[in-house]
Amino acid sequence: MNPQAKLIFITSLLLGTTITISSNHWVMAWTGLEINTLAILPLISKSHHPRAIEAATKYFLVQATASTLVLFSSMTNAWYTGQWDITQLTHPASSLILTAAISMKLGLVPFHFWFPEVLQGSPLITGLLLSTAMKFPPITLLYMTSLSLNPTLLTTLAVLSVAMGGWMGLNQTQVRKIMAFSSISHLGWMAIILIYYPKLTLLNFYLYAMMTAAVFLTLNSMKVLNLSTLMTAWTKAPALSTILLLTLLSLAGLPPLTGFLPKWLIIQELTKQDMAPAAIIISLLSLLGLFFYLRLAYCATITLPPHTTNHMKQWHVNKPVSPSIAILTTLSIMLLPTSPMLTTII
Repeated sequence: MNPQAKLIFITSLLLGTTITISSNHWVMAWTGLEINTLAILPLISKSHHPRAIEAATKYFLVQATASTLVLFSSMTNAWYTGQWDITQLTHPASSLILTAAISMKLGLVPFHFWFPEVLQGSPLITGLLLSTAMKFPPITLLYMTSLSLNPTLLTTLAVLSVAMGGWMGLNQTQVRKIMAFSSISHLGWMAIILIYYPKLTLLNFYLYAMMTAAVFLTLNSMKVLNLSTLMTAWTKAPALSTILLLTLLSLAGLPPLTGFLPKWLIIQELTKQDMAPAAIIISLLSLLGLFFYLRLAYCATITLPPHTTNHMKQWHVNKPVSPSIAILTTLSIMLLPTSPMLTTII
């Protein structure tokens, strides 16, 4: 892709995100979401492969539908209350429609069907943007309207997302699809705590984005797209394979790594809110996700390929670890001791 064009698209992404997260009026927030959608589409379809074109088309249709529902929700609220302010979404029907719209934009169950397919058709770096940067504006809108949302509905969507994200990821061999179902599962953890402790949702998102960025950048550096390639990648880049192992275990939420911090705080807060059954259910369902994270980690570092004749072993080269991967990995595995400081900040 032309560097100038890529610069324009990345700038548009930043602009759209900034407009949405800093606006008070629904129409401005909708404008930012639309700019984001239009900016990411060329990055999805830049390879001109039929799978990429299909992914871009699916992404456009789903996001256009969700944006229409956002406008419909805000107009319904304005019709009944006379308010266009984002924080004044008080009409119950508007809240329900908005929850559906944002769930569609994020990929929460039952609106998750598009996300694995779109991620599978996108390059790894674009997949990173779809999993992190494109989720930030909708999460911000949910954060600003959290007081008006329906707790039962959000809890139901969250539990279903954690269950579906773990269950559907079990049988996947494509790394991008596994990361897509991982994202759906993590969004469930963010959604369940949103009404009771919105700042904890943002903390969870920031940590998730950091760990996911480390995984995607490592996979991109190793040029890995599926499990069979991952099995032989350790001979080419042992340092990157070790980094991938640690970051995946952090994403799974195993102590003493950073990924344990948001799960621990969310379970603690749910227990304080007399929602111990929900906390137990999503904790047990997250074991499904732990299975495929461990399988990825196992393929990355421990196994030899079962059919060595079908796989050419890579030459061992001392591939340097980029500073960005090193910094993100360090943060992804070593932030747990700073949890007292983080809890005082939020």
